[in-house]
Amino acid sequence: MMDSIAQLLEKIEGTIIKDKATLESFRRDFISKKGHIARLFEAFKQFSIAEKKAIGPALNSLKNQAQKKFKNAASVLESDAVPSTAQPVVDVTLPAFGPIIGSLHPLTIVQNRIISIFQRMGFNLVEGPEIVGDWHNFSALNFPENHPARDMQDTFFLQRNPDQLLRTHTTSVQISTCVAQSPPIRSIAVGRVFRNEAISARSHCFFHQVDGMYIHTDVTFSDLKGTIYHFVESMFGQATKLRFRASYFPFTEPSAEVDMNCRLCQGKGCTVCKHSGWVEILGAGMIDPNVLTNCHIDPEQYSGFAFGMGIERIAMLRYQIDDLRLFSENHLAFLRQFTAC
Repeated sequence: MMDSIAQLLEKIEGTIIKDKATLESFRRDFISKKGHIARLFEAFKQFSIAEKKAIGPALNSLKNQAQKKFKNAASVLESDAVPSTAQPVVDVTLPAFGPIIGSLHPLTIVQNRIISIFQRMGFNLVEGPEIVGDWHNFSALNFPENHPARDMQDTFFLQRNPDQLLRTHTTSVQISTCVAQSPPIRSIAVGRVFRNEAISARSHCFFHQVDGMYIHTDVTFSDLKGTIYHFVESMFGQATKLRFRASYFPFTEPSAEVDMNCRLCQGKGCTVCKHSGWVEILGAGMIDPNVLTNCHIDPEQYSGFAFGMGIERIAMLRYQIDDLRLFSENHLAFLRQFTAC
């Protein structure tokens, strides 16, 4: 019995109680009614009176040691669980934490860069309303009334005034600029436009557009190509490949669509480029003489070029994003990837 008591005492002293789980395990093994000490007391009843006098003090001491260790450990764990009311020591000599700075929206970052590139080429930034009249959005841009070309853009008309509509392109701002100013004019208009289109990974019912124009004497298509090449190289790098395709726009003649090699698949083919390796980035052309006439500019004396591009498309290519909807769904995990620069 004395050997069992000594072994059990050594085990009690060697037990480390570090949390509530080990505390409960200690209670169950040594203090409970079915624990080791309780079994020793059951065996103690079988000894003679003389043996009990020799074993009793050691057995009681073992029980007291176990209970004392249990109470001390429980007290320590309970004090650790209660939060301290003492004020933490603050070292005022340490550097302060900087403020948490948010990030710019990726469209804002790309828009600012586009504006900066064109301003360095001498283009002035102009603005206009999002609700415009039919004349600014269509008629002045060589869209005859009831002409099929108007179906190229599904339009949101205002119910209270059918002549008013949500602009389908920022070219309407350029009409206002041409009416208000005299050549030479070199301007870009940036803003949100609206079209009644199905929302998908490639299109949306609203998006952001940059529209530019240059009107002066002896402006040629070569000037247009040089401007576009300079913009694309400044935005995407000198290794970017471009191609011009003949196209049709009512307000330019000749007209062209400009494609660049797809940066998402490196020209190998993906869903964004429709597996062609090329992505359309803008439409452009020489301003139709009828448009100049509508804005009271003499087409015999002046000529000009115009271009328009979607900021979302440029952002998709610059950041290699394959879904247009991410720009308007406000997912913080997506937006926090862009630095405020």
